[in-house]
Amino acid sequence: MRLLPPALFGTTGLTAATSLLLATLPLGLIASQPSAAAAASPSGAVLSRQSFVATAVQRAGPAVVTIDTERTVAVAGAGSLPRGLLNDPLFRQFFGVPLGQMPSQRTERSQGSGVIFQSDGLILTNAHVVEGTERVNVGLQNGQRVEGRVVGRDRLTDLAVVRLSSQGPWPVAPLGNSDSLQVGDWAIAVGNPYGLDNTVTLGIVSSLNRNARKLGIMDKRLDLIQTDAAINPGNSGGPLLNANGEVVGINTLVRSGPGAGLGFAIPINRARQISSQLISTGRASHPMIGVGLDEVRTSTGGAVMAGARVVAVQPGGPAALAGLRPGDVITAVDGSRISGPGDVINAVERAGVGRALRVSLLRGGEPLQVSVVPGDLAIQGPR
Repeated sequence: MRLLPPALFGTTGLTAATSLLLATLPLGLIASQPSAAAAASPSGAVLSRQSFVATAVQRAGPAVVTIDTERTVAVAGAGSLPRGLLNDPLFRQFFGVPLGQMPSQRTERSQGSGVIFQSDGLILTNAHVVEGTERVNVGLQNGQRVEGRVVGRDRLTDLAVVRLSSQGPWPVAPLGNSDSLQVGDWAIAVGNPYGLDNTVTLGIVSSLNRNARKLGIMDKRLDLIQTDAAINPGNSGGPLLNANGEVVGINTLVRSGPGAGLGFAIPINRARQISSQLISTGRASHPMIGVGLDEVRTSTGGAVMAGARVVAVQPGGPAALAGLRPGDVITAVDGSRISGPGDVINAVERAGVGRALRVSLLRGGEPLQVSVVPGDLAIQGPR
C-alpha cells in the first residue's frame, strides 16, 4: 500500500503536471447521435438516456465544493545552517554567505474537496486538506467563491469542519446511513481531482470496516469504506454517494502504483459524530483504555475463539490502573459478550470518555471482573 505523499495522504497536493488525451469521433457518427435526452429503440419504444448516476449527482452535486488553501512554509538556505549563525556578520563575512541564501518563506497552495452538509454553510472535509492552513477559499459549483474558516479538525479521524463566511442559505447534500451499506452497493465519488471541478466516478462498495492500521496508517483511528470508484489527488474531502444521491462517506485516501484502484472513505455516521463535537467544542474526544488486543486462538490448530486477548498494556493508562495484564482474555464488557477485539473497541467508543465499564475476563482460566474508566486518546497525541 503506497499512499500519496503531500499533506497527510497526499490527495490534496496538485503540483505535478497533468496531460490529457482527447479523443475525436468521425463527423458522420457525431451527426447521427440524437440530441434529445431520450432516443427511440428499434421497436419504437422511447428509452431514457439519463442514468441513476445523473439523478444522484443532481441531488448532491451543487453542495460539493472546491477548497483552496494557503499556508506559509519556511525554506532553508545556505545548506540549512542555523539562522543564528547566518545572522552573525562575522560568520557571513568569513564564509562569504550572500544575503540571498538566508532562510526565507514561501506560500504553499493546495486544493481539496468538501461537501456542504448544513444550510448555514458548514462543510465537511478532511483534516489534512486544511492542516496548517492560514487562508481557506471555497469554490461552489455555480462559480461563486467564498472565504471559509476552519471550525475544528481531528487528525485521528482525518475530519474537519469549515464554515463559510457569508450567510446562506447554501445548497446542502443529503446525508445517508453508512451502517446500511452492503458490499456490492453502488458508490459514486464526486470531487475535484487534479483541479478538474465536479468530476464524477462510479464504482461499487468493495469492502466495509477496513481498519486503517491494516493499511499501514498507524496514527489514525478509522474503519473505512473501500471502493473501486476512482479517487484521485484533489478528491480528498469530497463525498462518496449511494445510488440515491445521499452522502455515505467522505473520501480520504487512495492506493497508487501497482494494484491501484482501491479508494477509501470515512463512513458518514462516524463523520456525523466527529463533526458535532468539532462544531460544539472545536475538537473531538476519543475514548481509549490503553490496551493492545488480538484474537484468541487455541493452542492446537490455531482456531479462533470468542474473546479478545490482551497483548500489551499502556503503562499508567486506564487498563493498567484497573489491573489488566498481558495474557488476560476479555470475555464481556458491560454484560455483552465479546467475540473479538473489534467488539471491545466498539464498546469503549459507545461508552465515551469517563464512563466506567465492567470488564469480564479470564486470567489463567479463572474468571475476574474489573472496572475500567476510558481516557481521551486525543489528549495524548497531536490533534
